[in-house]
Amino acid sequence: MKKLLLVLTMLTCIIGYTSAKDTYAHDASALPKAAQTAIANNFKAKVSLVKIEKDFGRVSEYEVILNDGTEISFDRDGNWENVEVNNTKSVPSTIVPKTIRAYVAKTHPGQRIVGIDKERKGYEIELSNGIDMKFDKAGQFLRYDD
Repeated sequence: MKKLLLVLTMLTCIIGYTSAKDTYAHDASALPKAAQTAIANNFKAKVSLVKIEKDFGRVSEYEVILNDGTEISFDRDGNWENVEVNNTKSVPSTIVPKTIRAYVAKTHPGQRIVGIDKERKGYEIELSNGIDMKFDKAGQFLRYDD
C-alpha cells in the first residue's frame, strides 16, 4: 500500500511538472485576442517571440518581444501589465494615461517614458534618464522611486 501511494505521488508530481512547462511561439496568434488587438493598435513592430508562462498547467502570463526589442507582458486574459522599450524610443502615448504624460512633460521636459508598469494601486514609470516615478490609478504623482 505504501509503495502504491508513493508511486501515485511521484506520477502526480511528474505530470504536474510537465504540464507546467513554459511554451514559446513566434507569432501573435498564440496570444488572447485582447493582447493581439493591443499590439496591433499601439505598436508598429511585429511579434518576434511569445513566451507563454504556465503555473500548474494553467497560463499565468504572456511575455512578448517585438522585432524592435520592445518587451510587453500580458496577464492570462490579454491585458497589458508592463511595457519596456529601448532608450531611443518611447512607450506609445496611447498606453500612458494623459495625466501622467502631462506631468512628465511639465516636470521632466525632453525625457521619454521608456517603461510603464501597471500595478494594483497605480502605475510605475521609468524615464529615459533612469528616473522611476509612482502614480496612483488616476494618474496623480505620488513619489520618486528607487
